[in-house]
Amino acid sequence: MAEPGRDAVVFDLGGVLVDWNPRHLYRKLFPGDEAAMEHFLATVCTSEWHRHHDAGRTYAEGARLLKAEHPDMGELIDAFGARQEEMIAGAIHETVTVLKELHGRGVPLYALSNWPAEGFPSTRRRFDFLGCFRGILISGEVGVIKPDPRIFEMLIEIHAIDPARTAFIDDSEANVAAARPFGFNATRFTDAAALRFELAGLGLLPAQMTPDSS
Repeated sequence: MAEPGRDAVVFDLGGVLVDWNPRHLYRKLFPGDEAAMEHFLATVCTSEWHRHHDAGRTYAEGARLLKAEHPDMGELIDAFGARQEEMIAGAIHETVTVLKELHGRGVPLYALSNWPAEGFPSTRRRFDFLGCFRGILISGEVGVIKPDPRIFEMLIEIHAIDPARTAFIDDSEANVAAARPFGFNATRFTDAAALRFELAGLGLLPAQMTPDSS
């Protein structure tokens, strides 16, 4: 068992604990036309456009700017903010189980997530497992997004985290790479079984024989 008060884990949220994907919403708005949906997400409501929301821009401002370029797509663009909760299919239950096991063992848990500030309160209300965290740092609330080193500095300072004693879990290789220079034991999330194996290797969970062990 990990030494209480010494070892800790920092989790990403989207793609690790929460199944967020704009396709969950836009499949409803492009019924039966996957190609049109993918074209829209690749050319209109793009990942790069959305990153500005993660960095603090409001949905209303993002929509205003984008509708100036795509006036014929107004309703589809507005839906990104107005129906953002429909982009979340639910919790990733296998990973939540790992989180709760860590919590039950007294491991200090923190979250660091790229997430729009105005969208997070409803997410906090929706998922009670977020109560397992001693602290949650949301990019949209501080105006800095991963993999910018400044957000890691904020995390360390605000929550008095010792990176050398902390595991960092994220589904983005760029974010994992950005965490390592601070001394985090940073791992790219692929699935809950591999995560459990990794955490067992750090002494945070009971030992597993292989990544596929249950």
